[in-house]
Amino acid sequence: MRGATPAKWIVAATAVALAATACSTSGTSGDKATAKDGGSIAVQLGEPQHGLVPTNTAESEGAEVLNALFAGLVDYDVKTSEPKLRVAESIESPDSKVWTIKLKDGYTFHNGEKVTAQSFVDAWNYGANQDNAQEGLPFFAKIEGSEELAPGKDKKPTAKELKGLKVVDDKTFTVSLTAPFSQFKTMLGYTAFYPLPKAFFTDPKAFGEKPVGNGPFQMDGSWEHNKQIKVKRYDAFPAADGKAKLQGVTFKIYDSLDTAYNDLRTDAIQITDKLPTSAMSTVKSEFGDRYIYKPESGVGYIGFPIATNPATYGKPEIRKAISMAIDREAISKTIFNGSRVPADDFISPLVAGYRKGALGEAGTYNPAKAKELFTQAGGVPNNTIELGYNADGGHKEWIEAVANQLKKNLGVEVTAKPFEKFGKMLDALGEKQYSGAFRMGWSMDYPSAENYLRPIFSKVAIDQGSNYGGYVNDKFESLLSQADQAKTQEEGLKLYQQADDVLVQDLPYIPVYTNMSSAAYTKSVKNVDTDAFGRMDLANVELAG
Repeated sequence: MRGATPAKWIVAATAVALAATACSTSGTSGDKATAKDGGSIAVQLGEPQHGLVPTNTAESEGAEVLNALFAGLVDYDVKTSEPKLRVAESIESPDSKVWTIKLKDGYTFHNGEKVTAQSFVDAWNYGANQDNAQEGLPFFAKIEGSEELAPGKDKKPTAKELKGLKVVDDKTFTVSLTAPFSQFKTMLGYTAFYPLPKAFFTDPKAFGEKPVGNGPFQMDGSWEHNKQIKVKRYDAFPAADGKAKLQGVTFKIYDSLDTAYNDLRTDAIQITDKLPTSAMSTVKSEFGDRYIYKPESGVGYIGFPIATNPATYGKPEIRKAISMAIDREAISKTIFNGSRVPADDFISPLVAGYRKGALGEAGTYNPAKAKELFTQAGGVPNNTIELGYNADGGHKEWIEAVANQLKKNLGVEVTAKPFEKFGKMLDALGEKQYSGAFRMGWSMDYPSAENYLRPIFSKVAIDQGSNYGGYVNDKFESLLSQADQAKTQEEGLKLYQQADDVLVQDLPYIPVYTNMSSAAYTKSVKNVDTDAFGRMDLANVELAG
């Protein structure tokens, strides 16, 4: 959910930040500790980019809310990130090409409708149809018939349903892929694969303001834009899956991480999973064991608009020079106070396939060599570089540090350009209205090396995905295809690593850091944890008093 966190693009470096004023079940804020039936809390969030529709949510803020509202076929262990069955009773295939999925009993949507095989098939057909312009469309490209529903720009779909999806009965459906893909089961925990009720198809836009999910929480009123999103416990959620312990959660929407942190310190909100850089030197002493610090899947990049501004960023040598002029260690220690670790691969250290030092020379700080390479490659037009970033995610300090390093080490004029919100920057990039370099972040959609490659850098992800740089490399595409069809996971992993090597050579983005989870919570709550996706495990949170 790309960026901020699907896959996701991450607003504040990884996953979503939650928030809101504390409130009881009656809606008042002073009696949360004694509120009956579990009580309510408030957490930090950034404004989601789109309506809250699973197939169209590829960023961390919306994904955080949907994680509370929906339950998918597969979930991921909070501690290990290993996939585990959730709504699915079984997901099996004799050849990694034709899959049979059987559902458990007991799951219903928040309007009482039963979750069936048709609920998944209808949702996936909607997401796969390019007429619906869903950001999750690329995730359905492996299913037979996807090319008929998404034939490409200036073409119309020639079918209404994916021919690879077949409903057998209420609890069973089959999925036929265009080619074997051994990681398909792992993939199914991603947001785009959530089920949808019949009500969605009546009015998708209205649904996005007040979605009807099948998860442990349900909406409590409509989304109040730039203010808050309130959810409450869904009492009909299956006990075997673990009902939410809290009665309600308010996601309070913040533009400033500093403001959210100050609210945390006064217990006006109870949890934040994204801390401002200003807090990093003191948060451990202030919150003690209530400060969470552990590896997370997010990777922070400097991206390049290769397709829209080739005159400035089209040469790999220029991109490599910029990479070598960035002191990742200094940024991690000085700006982030250790809450980030220098990146040395395009693949996260949490995922099988990561190789320590894979970036090689390109990831090694060498200002003299960087200047030499930059000069030999002819520099950039007007000797000027612009770095775009979203101002609502705590990125100002590190982007300005990168700007100063490039100015000093390459002798170029560098301007840091803030966008008010992450969604506005994504929109400007997607609509090709911005042609400067840009800050970007990725948190995995599912724990696989492939997820750090295809959704960000493949050709299909340019129009229907998150390839905001417009990067295309035929060798990279071929290796991805070969890896998908590998007979064993080991063979596939080696091919994904070869595709990773192509990125190291081309540097369409520059990996700058990988994330450490830095969250904190007040004495009012307990059982707080975050997963590798940067999402809070809200269903297990309890009031401490």
